[in-house]
Amino acid sequence: MNPIMATVAELIKAQDEANKLTRLHDLLAEIGIQAELRDNYSALMVHRPKPGMPVWVFVGYGGGYYSWDNANKRHPVDDPAGAARELAEYVRRP
Repeated sequence: MNPIMATVAELIKAQDEANKLTRLHDLLAEIGIQAELRDNYSALMVHRPKPGMPVWVFVGYGGGYYSWDNANKRHPVDDPAGAARELAEYVRRP
């Protein structure tokens, strides 16, 4: 693949991941979980309802999964509503 095509492929991949994180962000907001997309849309910072460290969520595993907790937790990106519910449960734990 030539350098221009490689750059285009990377841009498409980054945009796809940003779209997936944006969808998750919107679904978390619907269920009352505060989250922030980072400036470059490469990660989602999910706040805990009570004081505590936020949870960072990324799209990983070849674009197939949302992952968090140092990639110990993951959920398929083709089920963003399920990922939002699982994340909400995770951040609400004491």
